[in-house]
Amino acid sequence: MITRRHILGAASAVGGLVACPAVLRAQDAKVLKLSHQFPGGTLEEGDARDRIARRFAAEVEKRTSGGLKVQVYPTSSLMKTLAQFSAVRKGALDMSLVPLSYAGGEVPETNLALMPAVVASYGQAAKWRDAKIGEEFSKTLAEKGVVIITWVWQSGSVASKVKPILAPEDVKGVKIRGGGREIDMMFQAMGGIVSTMPSSEMYIGMQTGALEAAISSSTSLISFRLDEMTKNLTAGRGRSFWFVLEPLIMSKIVFDSLSPEQQKAVRDVGRELESFSFAAAKADDEELVKIYGARGVQIHDLTDANIDKWRDLARGTAWKDFAGKSARCAELLKLAEQVS
Repeated sequence: MITRRHILGAASAVGGLVACPAVLRAQDAKVLKLSHQFPGGTLEEGDARDRIARRFAAEVEKRTSGGLKVQVYPTSSLMKTLAQFSAVRKGALDMSLVPLSYAGGEVPETNLALMPAVVASYGQAAKWRDAKIGEEFSKTLAEKGVVIITWVWQSGSVASKVKPILAPEDVKGVKIRGGGREIDMMFQAMGGIVSTMPSSEMYIGMQTGALEAAISSSTSLISFRLDEMTKNLTAGRGRSFWFVLEPLIMSKIVFDSLSPEQQKAVRDVGRELESFSFAAAKADDEELVKIYGARGVQIHDLTDANIDKWRDLARGTAWKDFAGKSARCAELLKLAEQVS
């Protein structure tokens, strides 16, 4: 039986909600899930990629007054590493921070994100976003269902249990992980024994002998503790033939579902994080040398002559193969070459 007391109580509850907009915002908040493969940490400590994700989450929530929240799931705890890009495309996963080269089998154009010797410095990488290549590469991904939120570039270093890897001829007979199809193709042309695996599996690969050398970003080589088994490190500080684009991405389905104000917050925060991402990557390049050097690892730096050798090899192997896949791939490679 509904009494006057019940009616007044209900009215009071409704009145309380109207008087508490924070409660209403909490009820209406949209929550996005962001999965990545890297070790978890905090806003200030840990893997730089995880910090980018957490800083993005914190700042977006702040700018939308709690209307948009992002939950970060590190170490592929929400979804397996190699499934993340495809899930983002389909809207099954809201966001990820992932090396785009992992998606090369599904979207061939993404192999450009780890094309050997196309990018050889952070200065060159930083020009991509606002150059024609950035515009066209973003357009291609959007057509595939993916929106780039933060452009994250990382220089590659080579951890080796055997001899140092400085020039193409050094990979002959070495069991090596390159991290992408085009890099692997180049190694195979020089007699390298290629092993494909995500960076999160490099440690076990080195431990079991499946790998003798592995190329990855300095951040990954720190986070995944390869210093414990490395004898020679080819440092990626300053220059490298291996630069990877591993951006913070969002499903276009999800992005289009956001309000204009939320979209602007996402875009603005994403762009602002790029200066942090470059600074963090460069800092990790130096930190890598310190950590590995303290272990007694021999440190080697690439010369311009080394880079030129890798570029010459890449032109006749990886670049040629990529351009031959489609007119769009050829166009994107040409645009990338125009960035000095």
